[in-house]
Amino acid sequence: MAPKVAVYTRISRDDEGDGLGVARQREDCERLAELRGWDIAKVYEDNDVSAFKRNVRRPEFELVLSDLEDGLIDGVVAYDLDRLARQPRDLERLIDLYGERKRRVFATVTNDVNLSTADGRTMARVMVAFANKSSHDASRRIQRKHLELARQGKSSGGPAPYGWLKGGKQVDPEAAQHIRAAQKQLLAGVRIGTIRSDWQRRGLAHPRNGTTRLPHHLVEHMLTNPRLCGYRTYRGEILLADDGRPVTGEWETINTVEEWEAVCAVVAERKRKDPGRSLARKYLLSGIARCGLCHAKIRGQVNKRWKPGSKAKRYSYQCSVVNGGCGQVARVGEPVDELIISLVLAEQRNMATDSRAQSADQWQGTSELAAVEADIAELTQAAKTKKITVSTLLQLLPDLERRRDELKLERARFNKERHQAGSLSADVGEDFHALPIERQQVLIMHSLSAVLIHPAGRGQRKFDPSLIEPIWR
Repeated sequence: MAPKVAVYTRISRDDEGDGLGVARQREDCERLAELRGWDIAKVYEDNDVSAFKRNVRRPEFELVLSDLEDGLIDGVVAYDLDRLARQPRDLERLIDLYGERKRRVFATVTNDVNLSTADGRTMARVMVAFANKSSHDASRRIQRKHLELARQGKSSGGPAPYGWLKGGKQVDPEAAQHIRAAQKQLLAGVRIGTIRSDWQRRGLAHPRNGTTRLPHHLVEHMLTNPRLCGYRTYRGEILLADDGRPVTGEWETINTVEEWEAVCAVVAERKRKDPGRSLARKYLLSGIARCGLCHAKIRGQVNKRWKPGSKAKRYSYQCSVVNGGCGQVARVGEPVDELIISLVLAEQRNMATDSRAQSADQWQGTSELAAVEADIAELTQAAKTKKITVSTLLQLLPDLERRRDELKLERARFNKERHQAGSLSADVGEDFHALPIERQQVLIMHSLSAVLIHPAGRGQRKFDPSLIEPIWR
Protein backbone atom coordinates (compact mmCIF):
# COMPACT_ATOMS: atom_id res chain seq x y z
CA MET A 1 0.00 0.00 0.00
CA ALA A 2 1.34 3.42 -0.98
CA PRO A 3 2.11 5.76 1.93
CA LYS A 4 -0.36 8.60 2.57
CA VAL A 5 1.57 11.85 2.81
CA ALA A 6 0.88 15.48 3.67
CA VAL A 7 1.98 18.23 1.31
CA TYR A 8 3.05 21.22 3.46
CA THR A 9 3.47 24.66 1.89
CA ARG A 10 4.38 27.95 3.56
CA ILE A 11 5.45 31.46 2.65
CA SER A 12 6.37 34.19 5.15
CA ARG A 13 4.84 37.17 3.37
CA ASP A 14 2.06 37.41 0.84
CA ASP A 15 1.31 41.15 0.65
CA GLU A 16 -0.98 40.75 -2.35
CA GLY A 17 -2.93 37.94 -0.72
CA ASP A 18 -3.16 35.93 -3.96
CA GLY A 19 -1.38 32.80 -2.66
CA LEU A 20 0.74 32.35 -5.77
CA GLY A 21 3.87 31.44 -3.80
CA VAL A 22 2.28 28.53 -1.94
CA ALA A 23 0.52 27.44 -5.14
CA ARG A 24 3.88 27.01 -6.89
CA GLN A 25 5.23 25.03 -3.94
CA ARG A 26 2.15 22.78 -3.98
CA GLU A 27 2.58 21.96 -7.69
CA ASP A 28 6.24 20.93 -7.22
CA CYS A 29 5.44 18.88 -4.10
CA GLU A 30 2.57 17.06 -5.82
CA ARG A 31 4.87 16.20 -8.74
CA LEU A 32 7.51 14.83 -6.35
CA ALA A 33 4.93 12.72 -4.47
CA GLU A 34 3.72 11.30 -7.79
CA LEU A 35 7.28 10.37 -8.79
CA ARG A 36 7.79 8.58 -5.44
CA GLY A 37 4.48 6.75 -5.81
CA TRP A 38 2.98 8.28 -2.67
CA ASP A 39 -0.69 9.19 -2.22
CA ILE A 40 -1.44 12.76 -1.11
CA ALA A 41 -3.85 12.70 1.86
CA LYS A 42 -4.12 16.44 2.28
CA VAL A 43 -2.44 19.77 1.45
CA TYR A 44 -1.57 21.82 4.56
CA GLU A 45 -1.02 25.50 3.82
CA ASP A 46 0.36 28.30 6.05
CA ASN A 47 0.22 31.33 3.78
CA ASP A 48 1.70 34.64 4.97
CA VAL A 49 3.00 33.00 8.18
CA SER A 50 6.54 33.21 9.53
CA ALA A 51 8.39 30.10 10.74
CA PHE A 52 11.18 32.19 12.32
CA LYS A 53 9.23 34.38 14.77
CA ARG A 54 8.82 32.59 18.08
CA ASN A 55 5.50 34.23 18.98
CA VAL A 56 3.80 33.14 15.72
CA ARG A 57 1.75 29.96 15.80
CA ARG A 58 1.40 28.05 12.52
CA PRO A 59 -1.97 26.26 12.70
CA GLU A 60 -1.42 23.99 9.68
CA PHE A 61 2.07 23.00 10.83
CA GLU A 62 0.64 22.03 14.22
CA LEU A 63 -2.03 20.00 12.42
CA VAL A 64 0.65 18.16 10.40
CA LEU A 65 2.41 17.14 13.64
CA SER A 66 -0.88 16.07 15.20
CA ASP A 67 -1.93 13.99 12.19
CA LEU A 68 1.51 12.37 12.04
CA GLU A 69 1.31 11.43 15.72
CA ASP A 70 -2.22 10.02 15.31
CA GLY A 71 -1.20 7.94 12.30
CA LEU A 72 -3.56 9.72 9.89
CA ILE A 73 -0.63 10.38 7.53
CA ASP A 74 2.58 8.44 6.92
CA GLY A 75 4.90 11.26 5.98
CA VAL A 76 5.47 14.82 4.78
CA VAL A 77 6.49 16.39 1.48
CA ALA A 78 7.68 20.02 1.49
CA TYR A 79 9.34 22.27 -1.06
CA ASP A 80 12.33 22.84 1.22
CA LEU A 81 13.23 21.99 4.80
CA ASP A 82 13.15 25.68 5.78
CA ARG A 83 9.49 25.80 4.72
CA LEU A 84 8.80 23.36 7.56
CA ALA A 85 11.18 24.69 10.20
CA ARG A 86 13.43 27.68 10.78
CA GLN A 87 13.61 27.20 14.52
CA PRO A 88 15.57 24.17 15.86
CA ARG A 89 12.84 23.41 18.40
CA ASP A 90 10.26 22.91 15.60
CA LEU A 91 12.62 20.55 13.78
CA GLU A 92 13.20 18.53 16.97
CA ARG A 93 9.46 18.04 17.39
CA LEU A 94 9.31 16.65 13.86
CA ILE A 95 12.39 14.47 14.40
CA ASP A 96 10.85 12.96 17.56
CA LEU A 97 7.85 11.77 15.55
CA TYR A 98 10.06 10.15 12.91
CA GLY A 99 12.11 8.51 15.66
CA GLU A 100 8.98 6.84 17.03
CA ARG A 101 8.13 5.14 13.72
CA LYS A 102 10.99 4.39 11.32
CA ARG A 103 8.74 3.66 8.32
CA ARG A 104 7.48 7.23 8.04
CA VAL A 105 8.58 8.93 4.81
CA PHE A 106 9.90 12.42 4.21
CA ALA A 107 11.01 14.34 1.12
CA THR A 108 11.68 17.87 -0.08
CA VAL A 109 11.88 19.18 -3.62
CA THR A 110 15.25 20.92 -3.19
CA ASN A 111 17.13 18.38 -0.98
CA ASP A 112 17.04 14.69 -0.20
CA VAL A 113 16.96 14.42 3.61
CA ASN A 114 15.94 11.25 5.44
CA LEU A 115 14.72 12.04 8.96
CA SER A 116 14.59 8.33 9.80
CA THR A 117 18.41 8.02 9.87
CA ALA A 118 20.98 9.55 12.21
CA ASP A 119 22.92 11.06 9.30
CA GLY A 120 19.74 12.55 7.85
CA ARG A 121 18.73 14.06 11.19
CA THR A 122 22.20 15.55 11.65
CA MET A 123 22.08 17.07 8.17
CA ALA A 124 18.60 18.47 8.86
CA ARG A 125 19.80 20.08 12.09
CA VAL A 126 22.72 21.73 10.29
CA MET A 127 20.46 22.99 7.51
CA VAL A 128 17.91 24.45 9.96
CA ALA A 129 20.73 26.05 12.00
CA PHE A 130 21.98 27.82 8.87
CA ALA A 131 18.42 28.80 7.90
CA ASN A 132 17.92 30.20 11.41
CA LYS A 133 21.13 32.24 11.16
CA SER A 134 20.09 33.49 7.74
CA SER A 135 16.77 34.65 9.20
CA HIS A 136 18.61 36.38 12.08
CA ASP A 137 20.88 38.18 9.63
CA ALA A 138 17.96 39.19 7.41
CA SER A 139 16.00 40.37 10.45
CA ARG A 140 18.94 42.54 11.57
CA ARG A 141 19.30 44.08 8.11
CA ILE A 142 15.55 44.71 7.86
CA GLN A 143 15.48 46.35 11.29
CA ARG A 144 18.36 48.62 10.31
CA LYS A 145 16.57 49.53 7.08
CA HIS A 146 13.29 50.24 8.87
CA LEU A 147 15.05 52.46 11.42
CA GLU A 148 16.69 54.46 8.62
CA LEU A 149 13.34 54.84 6.84
CA ALA A 150 11.72 55.90 10.13
CA ARG A 151 14.35 58.60 10.73
CA GLN A 152 13.60 59.96 7.26
CA GLY A 153 9.85 59.98 7.99
CA LYS A 154 9.17 57.36 5.33
CA SER A 155 6.86 54.38 5.46
CA SER A 156 8.31 50.87 5.84
CA GLY A 157 5.92 49.45 3.26
CA GLY A 158 3.14 46.96 3.80
CA PRO A 159 -0.61 47.59 3.69
CA ALA A 160 -1.79 51.14 4.33
CA PRO A 161 -3.20 51.70 7.84
CA TYR A 162 -6.91 52.37 8.24
CA GLY A 163 -7.52 56.00 7.29
CA TRP A 164 -5.21 56.09 4.27
CA LEU A 165 -5.47 54.98 0.66
CA LYS A 166 -3.18 52.37 -0.90
CA GLY A 167 0.40 53.56 -0.63
CA GLY A 168 -0.25 55.14 2.78
CA LYS A 169 0.37 58.78 1.79
CA GLN A 170 -3.08 60.10 0.86
CA VAL A 171 -5.95 60.17 3.34
CA ASP A 172 -9.01 58.06 2.62
CA PRO A 173 -11.80 60.67 3.08
CA GLU A 174 -14.48 58.17 4.12
CA ALA A 175 -12.28 56.33 6.63
CA ALA A 176 -10.97 59.63 8.01
CA GLN A 177 -14.54 60.77 8.56
CA HIS A 178 -15.27 57.59 10.56
CA ILE A 179 -12.14 58.12 12.67
CA ARG A 180 -12.94 61.77 13.45
CA ALA A 181 -16.55 60.95 14.32
CA ALA A 182 -15.41 58.15 16.66
CA GLN A 183 -12.86 60.44 18.30
CA LYS A 184 -15.58 63.02 18.90
CA GLN A 185 -17.68 60.32 20.56
CA LEU A 186 -14.72 59.27 22.68
CA LEU A 187 -14.20 62.84 23.87
CA ALA A 188 -17.91 63.03 24.68
CA GLY A 189 -17.68 60.02 26.99
CA VAL A 190 -18.51 57.07 24.72
CA ARG A 191 -16.61 53.84 25.45
CA ILE A 192 -14.37 52.27 22.82
CA GLY A 193 -16.49 49.12 23.16
CA THR A 194 -19.58 51.04 22.06
CA ILE A 195 -17.72 52.53 19.09
CA ARG A 196 -16.42 49.07 18.18
CA SER A 197 -19.94 47.58 18.25
CA ASP A 198 -21.25 50.44 16.11
CA TRP A 199 -18.47 49.97 13.53
CA GLN A 200 -19.13 46.25 13.32
CA ARG A 201 -22.88 46.82 12.97
CA ARG A 202 -22.29 49.26 10.11
CA GLY A 203 -19.89 46.88 8.37
CA LEU A 204 -16.74 49.00 8.53
CA ALA A 205 -13.91 46.82 7.26
CA HIS A 206 -10.86 45.59 9.07
CA PRO A 207 -7.88 47.39 7.45
CA ARG A 208 -5.89 44.18 6.91
CA ASN A 209 -8.21 41.31 6.07
CA GLY A 210 -11.47 42.99 5.06
CA THR A 211 -13.54 41.39 7.83
CA THR A 212 -15.74 43.27 10.28
CA ARG A 213 -14.40 41.50 13.40
CA LEU A 214 -12.61 44.31 15.17
CA PRO A 215 -10.72 43.56 18.40
CA HIS A 216 -11.01 46.23 21.10
CA HIS A 217 -7.28 46.97 21.10
CA LEU A 218 -7.29 47.48 17.32
CA VAL A 219 -10.07 50.10 17.46
CA GLU A 220 -8.21 51.86 20.28
CA HIS A 221 -5.05 51.92 18.16
CA MET A 222 -6.95 53.30 15.15
CA LEU A 223 -8.18 56.23 17.25
CA THR A 224 -4.87 56.96 19.03
CA ASN A 225 -2.31 56.08 16.35
CA PRO A 226 0.46 58.77 16.37
CA ARG A 227 0.37 58.55 12.57
CA LEU A 228 -2.95 60.43 12.68
CA CYS A 229 -1.11 63.67 13.48
CA GLY A 230 1.94 62.88 11.37
CA TYR A 231 4.27 61.41 14.01
CA ARG A 232 6.54 58.57 12.84
CA THR A 233 6.82 55.58 15.15
CA TYR A 234 9.40 52.83 15.44
CA ARG A 235 8.61 49.65 17.37
CA GLY A 236 5.53 51.24 18.88
CA GLU A 237 7.26 54.39 20.16
CA ILE A 238 7.26 57.91 18.72
CA LEU A 239 10.66 58.42 17.09
CA LEU A 240 12.51 61.55 18.18
CA ALA A 241 15.02 63.43 16.03
CA ASP A 242 18.40 64.60 17.34
CA ASP A 243 16.84 67.87 18.50
CA GLY A 244 14.33 65.98 20.68
CA ARG A 245 11.32 66.77 18.48
CA PRO A 246 9.13 64.00 17.03
CA VAL A 247 9.98 62.86 13.51
CA THR A 248 7.10 63.63 11.13
CA GLY A 249 6.15 61.39 8.23
CA GLU A 250 5.63 62.31 4.60
CA TRP A 251 1.90 61.54 4.54
CA GLU A 252 -1.30 63.53 4.90
CA THR A 253 -2.59 63.88 8.45
CA ILE A 254 -6.08 63.27 9.81
CA ASN A 255 -5.68 65.10 13.15
CA THR A 256 -3.80 68.08 14.45
CA VAL A 257 -1.36 67.37 17.26
CA GLU A 258 -3.79 69.04 19.70
CA GLU A 259 -6.71 66.83 18.60
CA TRP A 260 -4.62 63.67 18.81
CA GLU A 261 -3.26 64.56 22.26
CA ALA A 262 -6.80 65.18 23.53
CA VAL A 263 -7.97 61.73 22.42
CA CYS A 264 -4.90 59.99 23.88
CA ALA A 265 -5.38 61.82 27.18
CA VAL A 266 -8.99 60.60 27.42
CA VAL A 267 -7.97 56.98 26.80
CA ALA A 268 -5.07 57.16 29.27
CA GLU A 269 -7.26 58.77 31.93
CA ARG A 270 -9.89 56.05 31.68
CA LYS A 271 -7.28 53.30 31.97
CA ARG A 272 -5.78 55.01 35.01
CA LYS A 273 -9.13 55.45 36.77
CA ASP A 274 -10.74 52.11 35.93
CA PRO A 275 -8.09 49.57 34.87
CA GLY A 276 -9.72 46.47 33.47
CA ARG A 277 -13.25 47.45 34.57
CA SER A 278 -16.16 47.76 32.19
CA LEU A 279 -17.72 51.23 32.13
CA ALA A 280 -20.94 50.08 30.47
CA ARG A 281 -24.21 51.16 32.12
CA LYS A 282 -27.83 50.62 31.19
CA TYR A 283 -29.53 53.39 33.17
CA LEU A 284 -28.91 57.12 32.93
CA LEU A 285 -28.48 57.92 36.62
CA SER A 286 -26.79 54.71 37.79
CA GLY A 287 -23.87 55.81 39.97
CA ILE A 288 -25.05 59.44 39.79
CA ALA A 289 -28.24 59.21 41.85
CA ARG A 290 -27.91 58.95 45.64
CA CYS A 291 -30.30 58.08 48.44
CA GLY A 292 -31.72 61.13 50.22
CA LEU A 293 -31.56 59.31 53.59
CA CYS A 294 -28.21 57.45 53.68
CA HIS A 295 -26.55 59.15 50.64
CA ALA A 296 -25.41 55.80 49.23
CA LYS A 297 -25.22 55.48 45.44
CA ILE A 298 -28.41 54.26 43.81
CA ARG A 299 -28.39 52.08 40.73
CA GLY A 300 -31.08 51.31 38.22
CA GLN A 301 -32.86 47.97 38.42
CA VAL A 302 -35.10 46.37 35.85
CA ASN A 303 -38.75 45.84 36.87
CA LYS A 304 -39.31 42.08 36.56
CA ARG A 305 -43.05 42.62 36.08
CA TRP A 306 -42.50 44.80 33.00
CA LYS A 307 -43.46 43.36 29.64
CA PRO A 308 -43.91 45.11 26.27
CA GLY A 309 -47.35 46.71 26.24
CA SER A 310 -47.90 46.43 30.01
CA LYS A 311 -48.65 49.40 32.30
CA ALA A 312 -45.81 48.49 34.63
CA LYS A 313 -42.75 50.74 34.47
CA ARG A 314 -39.62 49.38 32.83
CA TYR A 315 -37.06 50.18 35.55
CA SER A 316 -36.62 51.98 38.86
CA TYR A 317 -33.92 53.51 41.01
CA GLN A 318 -33.61 51.75 44.36
CA CYS A 319 -31.37 52.15 47.37
CA SER A 320 -30.11 48.63 47.96
CA VAL A 321 -28.89 47.07 51.19
CA VAL A 322 -26.63 44.83 49.09
CA ASN A 323 -24.73 47.91 47.89
CA GLY A 324 -24.39 49.31 51.42
CA GLY A 325 -27.55 51.44 51.41
CA CYS A 326 -30.54 51.66 53.75
CA GLY A 327 -32.99 50.08 51.31
CA GLN A 328 -35.73 52.61 52.14
CA VAL A 329 -35.86 54.74 48.98
CA ALA A 330 -37.11 53.73 45.53
CA ARG A 331 -38.46 55.67 42.58
CA VAL A 332 -39.78 54.81 39.13
CA GLY A 333 -36.96 55.55 36.70
CA GLU A 334 -38.51 57.17 33.61
CA PRO A 335 -39.96 60.38 35.17
CA VAL A 336 -36.77 60.93 37.20
CA ASP A 337 -34.65 60.70 34.04
CA GLU A 338 -36.92 63.03 32.07
CA LEU A 339 -36.88 65.64 34.85
CA ILE A 340 -33.07 65.63 35.12
CA ILE A 341 -32.66 65.70 31.32
CA SER A 342 -34.90 68.77 30.99
CA LEU A 343 -33.11 70.62 33.80
CA VAL A 344 -29.61 69.84 32.51
CA LEU A 345 -30.34 70.72 28.89
CA ALA A 346 -31.91 74.02 29.91
CA GLU A 347 -28.86 74.88 32.01
CA GLN A 348 -26.38 73.84 29.32
CA ARG A 349 -28.12 75.82 26.59
CA ASN A 350 -27.64 78.90 28.75
CA MET A 351 -23.97 78.04 29.25
CA ALA A 352 -23.22 77.12 25.61
CA THR A 353 -21.97 80.59 24.68
CA ASP A 354 -19.60 80.75 27.64
CA SER A 355 -18.29 77.25 26.86
CA ARG A 356 -17.48 78.21 23.28
CA ALA A 357 -15.64 81.29 24.51
CA GLN A 358 -13.60 79.25 26.95
CA SER A 359 -12.73 76.66 24.28
CA ALA A 360 -11.11 79.41 22.23
CA ASP A 361 -8.47 80.00 24.96
CA GLN A 362 -4.88 79.04 24.18
CA TRP A 363 -2.61 76.91 26.33
CA GLN A 364 -0.32 79.14 28.37
CA GLY A 365 2.73 76.88 28.27
CA THR A 366 3.42 77.07 24.53
CA SER A 367 6.36 79.45 24.78
CA GLU A 368 7.96 77.59 27.69
CA LEU A 369 7.72 74.26 25.85
CA ALA A 370 9.29 75.78 22.75
CA ALA A 371 12.13 77.22 24.86
CA VAL A 372 12.80 73.87 26.58
CA GLU A 373 12.84 72.02 23.25
CA ALA A 374 15.20 74.64 21.85
CA ASP A 375 17.55 74.18 24.84
CA ILE A 376 17.55 70.40 24.31
CA ALA A 377 18.35 70.82 20.62
CA GLU A 378 21.11 73.32 21.39
CA LEU A 379 22.75 71.05 23.97
CA THR A 380 22.57 68.04 21.67
CA GLN A 381 24.15 70.00 18.82
CA ALA A 382 26.87 71.35 21.13
CA ALA A 383 27.79 67.79 22.13
CA LYS A 384 27.93 66.74 18.48
CA THR A 385 30.30 69.58 17.61
CA LYS A 386 32.46 68.85 20.70
CA LYS A 387 31.68 72.22 22.31
CA ILE A 388 30.63 70.38 25.46
CA THR A 389 31.49 66.91 26.68
CA VAL A 390 29.06 64.00 26.66
CA SER A 391 29.33 63.95 30.47
CA THR A 392 28.11 67.56 30.64
CA LEU A 393 25.28 66.77 28.21
CA LEU A 394 24.09 63.83 30.33
CA GLN A 395 24.11 66.00 33.45
CA LEU A 396 22.01 68.79 31.92
CA LEU A 397 19.68 66.80 29.67
CA PRO A 398 17.54 64.78 32.15
CA ASP A 399 16.02 67.84 33.89
CA LEU A 400 15.17 69.46 30.56
CA GLU A 401 13.63 66.25 29.21
CA ARG A 402 11.62 65.81 32.41
CA ARG A 403 10.28 69.37 32.14
CA ARG A 404 9.51 68.86 28.44
CA ASP A 405 7.49 65.74 29.21
CA GLU A 406 5.62 67.51 32.04
CA LEU A 407 4.68 70.38 29.72
CA LYS A 408 3.52 67.98 27.01
CA LEU A 409 1.31 66.22 29.56
CA GLU A 410 -0.17 69.56 30.65
CA ARG A 411 -0.82 70.45 27.01
CA ALA A 412 -2.55 67.09 26.44
CA ARG A 413 -4.83 67.67 29.44
CA PHE A 414 -5.65 71.18 28.27
CA ASN A 415 -6.47 69.96 24.77
CA LYS A 416 -8.60 67.15 26.18
CA GLU A 417 -10.68 69.55 28.29
CA ARG A 418 -11.04 72.04 25.44
CA HIS A 419 -12.16 69.43 22.92
CA GLN A 420 -14.46 67.80 25.45
CA ALA A 421 -16.11 71.16 26.07
CA GLY A 422 -16.58 71.58 22.33
CA SER A 423 -18.09 68.11 22.01
CA LEU A 424 -20.45 68.71 24.91
CA SER A 425 -21.59 72.03 23.43
CA ALA A 426 -22.32 70.30 20.13
CA ASP A 427 -24.28 67.55 21.90
CA VAL A 428 -26.65 70.08 23.46
CA GLY A 429 -28.12 70.78 20.01
CA GLU A 430 -28.63 67.08 19.21
CA ASP A 431 -31.48 64.76 20.12
CA PHE A 432 -30.49 63.74 23.64
CA HIS A 433 -32.33 60.42 23.53
CA ALA A 434 -30.53 59.44 20.30
CA LEU A 435 -27.10 59.74 21.95
CA PRO A 436 -25.30 56.67 23.38
CA ILE A 437 -25.82 56.21 27.11
CA GLU A 438 -22.19 57.16 27.86
CA ARG A 439 -22.58 60.54 26.12
CA GLN A 440 -25.83 61.16 27.95
CA GLN A 441 -24.15 60.48 31.29
CA VAL A 442 -21.21 62.76 30.49
CA LEU A 443 -23.65 65.57 29.67
CA ILE A 444 -25.40 65.01 32.99
CA MET A 445 -22.14 64.87 34.96
CA HIS A 446 -20.89 68.02 33.25
CA SER A 447 -23.61 69.95 35.10
CA LEU A 448 -24.40 67.79 38.13
CA SER A 449 -22.22 66.16 40.76
CA ALA A 450 -25.14 64.03 42.04
CA VAL A 451 -28.92 63.66 42.15
CA LEU A 452 -30.53 63.12 45.57
CA ILE A 453 -33.72 61.04 45.59
CA HIS A 454 -35.74 61.70 48.76
CA PRO A 455 -38.29 59.28 50.23
CA ALA A 456 -41.94 59.84 49.24
CA GLY A 457 -43.58 58.06 52.16
CA ARG A 458 -45.83 55.01 52.07
CA GLY A 459 -48.57 54.33 49.57
CA GLN A 460 -48.84 55.07 45.86
CA ARG A 461 -48.35 58.71 44.98
CA LYS A 462 -47.95 60.73 41.82
CA PHE A 463 -44.47 61.71 40.79
CA ASP A 464 -43.33 64.70 42.85
CA PRO A 465 -40.44 66.65 41.24
CA SER A 466 -39.67 68.37 44.53
CA LEU A 467 -38.38 65.07 45.94
CA ILE A 468 -35.70 64.95 43.24
CA GLU A 469 -32.82 67.27 44.20
CA PRO A 470 -30.11 67.98 41.61
CA ILE A 471 -26.72 68.92 43.09
CA TRP A 472 -25.23 71.42 40.63
CA ARG A 473 -21.51 71.76 40.09
